[in-house]
Parts: sequence; C-alpha cells; structure tokens
Amino acid sequence: MRPSRTRGASAVALVLLAAACGTPAATGGEAATEAATAAASAGRTAYPLTFDNCGTRVTFRRPPQRVLILNGTSVGEVESFLLLGLERSILANAQSYGVSDDPSMTARIKALPTGGLTMNKNFDVPAEQVLKLKPDLVVSTWSGGFDPARGFATREQLAAAGITSLVNPVNCAMGRPEATEQEKRAYRNQSINSSLEFLGLLGRVFDVQRKAFDLIGRLRARVESVRARVAALPPKKVLIAYPGMAMMNANGLPAVMTGGIYDDVIRAAGGVNAFAGQTADMTRTLNREQLATAQVDVLVVGLFTPGEKGEEAAAKLFAAYPHWAAARSRSYTVVSDGVYLGPLNAWAVEKISKVVHPGG
Repeated sequence: MRPSRTRGASAVALVLLAAACGTPAATGGEAATEAATAAASAGRTAYPLTFDNCGTRVTFRRPPQRVLILNGTSVGEVESFLLLGLERSILANAQSYGVSDDPSMTARIKALPTGGLTMNKNFDVPAEQVLKLKPDLVVSTWSGGFDPARGFATREQLAAAGITSLVNPVNCAMGRPEATEQEKRAYRNQSINSSLEFLGLLGRVFDVQRKAFDLIGRLRARVESVRARVAALPPKKVLIAYPGMAMMNANGLPAVMTGGIYDDVIRAAGGVNAFAGQTADMTRTLNREQLATAQVDVLVVGLFTPGEKGEEAAAKLFAAYPHWAAARSRSYTVVSDGVYLGPLNAWAVEKISKVVHPGG
C-alpha cells in the first residue's frame, strides 16, 4: 500500500477493502493460472509460454527485460520481484510504502528506477506515459489497472504496441465486471497461499522456477512452523487496526481489517480475528460502540506511514478502549505490510504469534 500523502481516501480503500473480504479458509488456488501451478515443479520454462490471465491470453517468448510495475495502491508485486532477485528486469516501479516488516525492503524499493513517471488523479500511471516508456511487460495488482475510464492503457492497447500485460491472478475479479465465479471466489477468499502463488507465477514467467520454488518453501515453512507451535493452544481474539487509515472509516476510527488474508494471518499466528466473519463493510461502517465492546485480547497496530509510532498508537487505543483485555495486559505488536497480499506474510505471522502465545 502507498502512503496517504500521495492519494485520497477512495484510493486507499481500493485495495485494502478488497483484501479484507471473504473467508480465510480458501487458498486462492482456484484462480491460479496453469503457469503458476507449473512452478511447483521447479523446472525450466519452455518458451513460448502461453496462458490465460484474467480472461486475456498472454504469451511470453522470453523472460521480460523491461518491466513496469503499476501502483494499484499495492506493494506486494514489487516485493515479490525483489525477493526473487528480479530487480534488473524492472524498468520502472510505481509501488512503494515507506515502512515494512522486512527491515531491508523500504531501501530496496526506494533504490528501484521510477522512469520519471507521474500519477494521474486515479493514482496510477496514465496510458500515454506507459506507451511512451515502451516496457515489454506491465504488471498490475488488479484488473482495474487497465481500465480506460480511469485513464489507464487497456490490455488491448498494450498488446497492439507489443507490450504484454499481467494481473496478479487472485485479483482478477477486482475491477473486472465480467469476472468468472471462480475468479470472484478466489478474490473473496484471499489467503497466505494467494501471496505464494504469485511468486510461483513470476518464477514461471521469468524462468526462475527453482528460485521461486525454494523461496515459497522457505516462506511456507516459516508460517507452518508457527502454526505447529500454536496449534494446541487456545486462540486469542486479535484486532488489526491501522490508525493512519482512519479515512477509510465513516466514523473516523482506525481502519480495522477483517476477512480474507487478514484472518488467515491471524489464524496462522494462533489467534482469531476479533471481527471474524464480518465483510469488508466492517472497515467502512465500524462505530465506536462496536469497537469499545469488542473482545480484544491482543492488539495489532498497523503502520501506514514512516512517521507513525506504534507504541504511541497502541497507548492511545488502550486509553480510548480500557475495557479491552489487551488494554489491561498491554498486549500488542506492530506490523505494516506483512498482513497484506504479498510475500511478507511470514514476518507478520511470526510477530503476531509472539504476542498471542508468548510462551507457546
């Protein structure tokens, strides 16, 4: 996600509310393309590589060398490129966040070329700039990144210019009215596995399948290690709240994240979301009474901008809601991008588990 200083409330809500809907049980695997699935073999990519991506047939005749990563108020795609060692293929990157659960990530993203691009009023790269840059691949976190009504280049325009386009498969239904039921279901049910599947897809496209295979294995092992440690322990009620995203809530309250990948991260850490089972509407409509009466054993403070202080934010929330068990025990931790769709979920799971079950 991008810092609030670069966009308005509606753009902030765009991706976060998408990730916050659905149930955590599904893996998102139904939306994975055959290219992502094939990455599990860790073999070499046979070019030309052709597969369906969100209703568009794409073909890669070699690993892309001039990649533009669109903003989409996401940071998961660029982080996936970096963890796979694909930074040399990035011609321009429009994703950033400014704070990360991986201490090295913000500097690595900042060091990437931006191509001198500027955002339009919808907080992404306008069509004319994309076409002028002449990338060989444009990556978007959501289908709406190619919506002409927002001033963006369509996938058809890009193809006509010899440019391939790619959408993170779990977000096919986001910004695509004609999405299939399978795509809609995968979008609602985002999980940690959804994050790993995108790594597999990149591994296939860029012929780094062994690296992707090994990385996915390491990240999954970290999460499963925590799951095993806390499996027999009673789950605690966990609240994920982003004070810096209060613009997402109609009542000016911290953005409380529920559903989808948020619930999956919490569950992997040995907890249960304090608002488990709620839809994305909860983030928008949550009122003070609901927040005050919630059962909260552990508070997870989400950082949105570099200037925010997790300890101070936790203290303010505890003072405002003293009836929480977390307020009485001062049980909290601080995360940033690790609870979003992206490759850093293991970092967040480990952080949260240490507070949910410190002696487990």
